[in-house]
Amino acid sequence: MSTATLTPEQPRTLADHPAPSLLQLVRVELRKSYDTRAGRWLLIVIGLAVLAVVALSLFVEDVPKTFTDHFGFTQLPISILLPVLGILLVTSEWSQRTAMTTFTLVPRRSRVLVAKVLAATLLAVLGVVVAALASVLATVLTPVFSDAERDWSLSAALVGQVLVVQVVTVLAGVAFGMLLLSSPLAIVLYFVLPTVFTILVSLVAALDWVRDWLDLSTTSMPLFEDGVDAQGWLQFGTSVGLWVALPMLLGWLRILRTEVA
Repeated sequence: MSTATLTPEQPRTLADHPAPSLLQLVRVELRKSYDTRAGRWLLIVIGLAVLAVVALSLFVEDVPKTFTDHFGFTQLPISILLPVLGILLVTSEWSQRTAMTTFTLVPRRSRVLVAKVLAATLLAVLGVVVAALASVLATVLTPVFSDAERDWSLSAALVGQVLVVQVVTVLAGVAFGMLLLSSPLAIVLYFVLPTVFTILVSLVAALDWVRDWLDLSTTSMPLFEDGVDAQGWLQFGTSVGLWVALPMLLGWLRILRTEVA
């Protein structure tokens, strides 16, 4: 009678598991945006700020009250606060010391970074949708709080332009987060550097051309109005290259080369 031979089961390794798809990674990054205390409270504050803007636009008599006007007003708190969430989407990996786990599960760091960029883009789109819903509410309530009639006019081109601006703004936050890898430093410099740059180029007359081509706040303003010409888009694209593309490229390279401890 022969004796059966038992082969010990080999331990499973990470190589035995299929790599997560890009869609799964994006879902994970979206979950990271609200499953931390900072991210959750930031989203709540953004929602409250949008409602506060709606209330102000309804109760202040001199404020225009068309749907287009409400749609523009509600973009302001989103464009200011949502980029902070884009920063935290990147820097939280280092502040919470999860970068080693993340890059161990997904060794190709570029896939994680692409997922973060896509997640930030979706958050920007969601922000525009929230602003649109708040604008609908404000327009419906306009006759209740004033003598103005409801005006639902809004061009598709304007919606597309606003969407582009919001996506670029959130990606600027992601770019600063990638470059600095520190939440406090990235948040402070994200607000301070563009502000100082804007003040500088506005005070010096010889730098007017710099303001018109490289100041993102200046080049993005025409996109909140209809009828942006080719030069306006070129100026906007140039400023995006300076404040978004360049820091993101440098930050991307830094993350690919940085030793994760």
